[in-house]
Amino acid sequence: MGMTMTQKILAAHCGLDSVEAGQLIEADLDLVLGNDVTAPVAIGEMKKMKVDGVFDKDKIAIVLDHFTPNKDIKSAELCKCAKDFSIANDITNFFETGEVGIEHALLPEKGLVVAGDVVIGADSHTCTYGALGAFSTGVGSTDMAAGMATGKAWFKVPSALKFTLTGKPGKWVSGKDVILHIIGMIGVDGALYKSMEFVGDGIQYLSMDDRFAMTNMAIEAGGKNGIFPVDDLTIEYMKEHSVRDFNIYEADEDAVYDEEYVIDLSTLKPTVAFPHLPENTKPIDEVGDIKIDQVVIGSCTNGRIEDMRIAAKVMEGKHVAKGVRVIVIPATQKIYLQAIEEGLVQTFIKAGAAVSTPTCGPCLGGHMGILAKGERAIATTNRNFVGRMGHPESEVYLASPAVAAASAITGKISCPCEVCED
Repeated sequence: MGMTMTQKILAAHCGLDSVEAGQLIEADLDLVLGNDVTAPVAIGEMKKMKVDGVFDKDKIAIVLDHFTPNKDIKSAELCKCAKDFSIANDITNFFETGEVGIEHALLPEKGLVVAGDVVIGADSHTCTYGALGAFSTGVGSTDMAAGMATGKAWFKVPSALKFTLTGKPGKWVSGKDVILHIIGMIGVDGALYKSMEFVGDGIQYLSMDDRFAMTNMAIEAGGKNGIFPVDDLTIEYMKEHSVRDFNIYEADEDAVYDEEYVIDLSTLKPTVAFPHLPENTKPIDEVGDIKIDQVVIGSCTNGRIEDMRIAAKVMEGKHVAKGVRVIVIPATQKIYLQAIEEGLVQTFIKAGAAVSTPTCGPCLGGHMGILAKGERAIATTNRNFVGRMGHPESEVYLASPAVAAASAITGKISCPCEVCED
């Protein structure tokens, strides 16, 4: 019986020739990730283990990004806990305000993840790194503690869903629209504990930023992980960002999949997820007249440089609608600087938007963009659960940077074609 990409990676990391869906394994880890919310809990659990330090100071990343810059005393204490631990254990990859970025954009940018890796992170969107051909998945803080101490983790080998992407996406269709379409099609539990494996000739039209957005939201369909095959674009990205060796795994021709889906990208339209689940999707031409109070462009899903460029292109020479507040958050300091150098930040500010240092803040209702009762936001974030961005009687709509930027200009959820001539 053949193996999927994910199964081959896991087999290699547990010293077996093959594994199959449902099998319990213990795998070696290439990276363990924590942030300012989850790392302190893991640190507390690790202390209970009474172990002598971490398994490898170079294979742990602590990224303080959720409630930072520190919004209150409690968040400051959490960050201090993570910082003290990182200093005490000489953690190589410790990042805080000033050199921090949103973790799932920062780690690939820093070259800390490459194809063939096994990565766990105490954050559900750790599945992002599948865009590089790695197996990466979110875990709880206790599993993070065990991973930091031993360099190993237990897994149940996931079965897989195969998504064959064909055709070329239209002008305003991005990876965010593709994954929203897929989640709308299969539901928020349609890939429960399964590997979402993306294949097909349509992949050639998806940039790395598109792919990161798609694998990032695999968890929103319940997926254990999302993963793309390694192609020339992936290799180019890794060579640009990393000095590490990488391993390329390809699914066997007779690999077993629970379901197979074929999606013609040329037929997709910009897509919006309505409250209060990412599966409540509609194409932009079926959205109707929905006025908004806030726009958030950023997050670990869509805060990369291409996202900044497309949002600026839509907003250039225009102004934010009266009564709408717009918050733009580049995902890393490098992206922030590049956005300044390219004049994108100037475009946002002239249009009437606020530009923030990298933070996860508004995405999880932490800070820098909390909604009041009855307010609506359209965001390029990944979740729109009840109360996700603030008051439980507020609403969050998920969309691409292009749709979010267009909505900022019109004051209602809009297609970018409504505000752009080309």
